[in-house]
Amino acid sequence: MKWCRFSTGGDISFGIIEGDTVTQVDGSPFDSYTKTSTTHKLDAVKLEVPVIPPTFYAAGINYPEHVTWAAQMRGEEPVLPKQADVGYRAINALVEDGHDIIVPKDATEMLQYEGELVVVIGKTCRNVTEEQALDYVFGYSIGNDVSERTWQRGDRTMWRAKNTDTFKPMGPWIVTDLNPDDFHVIIKVNEKIVGEYDVASAIFGVRTFISKMSEYLTLVPGDILWMGTDGATENMVDGDVCSISINDIGTLTNKVNWQK
Repeated sequence: MKWCRFSTGGDISFGIIEGDTVTQVDGSPFDSYTKTSTTHKLDAVKLEVPVIPPTFYAAGINYPEHVTWAAQMRGEEPVLPKQADVGYRAINALVEDGHDIIVPKDATEMLQYEGELVVVIGKTCRNVTEEQALDYVFGYSIGNDVSERTWQRGDRTMWRAKNTDTFKPMGPWIVTDLNPDDFHVIIKVNEKIVGEYDVASAIFGVRTFISKMSEYLTLVPGDILWMGTDGATENMVDGDVCSISINDIGTLTNKVNWQK
């Protein structure tokens, strides 16, 4: 099933997408809901961020080629993480498919994309095994973990580098009943492929992260976990259009808009 949040000029509602039609629902996919008789053409609605999460988690450095690239940038030997460590991102940074990535005028040229799988939690989750973990997943979406690398290296935390408003495009929707091991990510800038990888090549997979996190944290419906990216990433400039595609989910597309 394909879920979205959409608006038609006023209130925002959850909807179910079937073909080119969106059916509005009363309630939430994370609780109880009923389908209404209200339908819209998909191209006639504005797709919003598909969920505003209670908590926004990020797996961070979780793919071997990206670890190697990041170490080389720092002039260090690569060291793979020994456990599934998780960080946090700011909800204010989320924007929907099609929204511009608004770059502050004092940002440096080191503004880069990170195309990532987004995992959406569907049930309250605490102390679950890896074998049980996917039972707590509602579905999957796509994220672009836009990062300003100079700020990332220079700030004591990554409060600007990762969390500036609009630096976390997500969407365009959430798709349920999929296997994360089957996903292949393709990243394009201005229609040129600049990166691609299999989600299954992660150092720690979705099951491991959810299980480990649930030892210490209670995950709740609507929480999101971004799974990291692989490979080297390149700079984006004003006017660039970055698109991230994952098979069986769709494509997330956003334009870079550098403030003057």
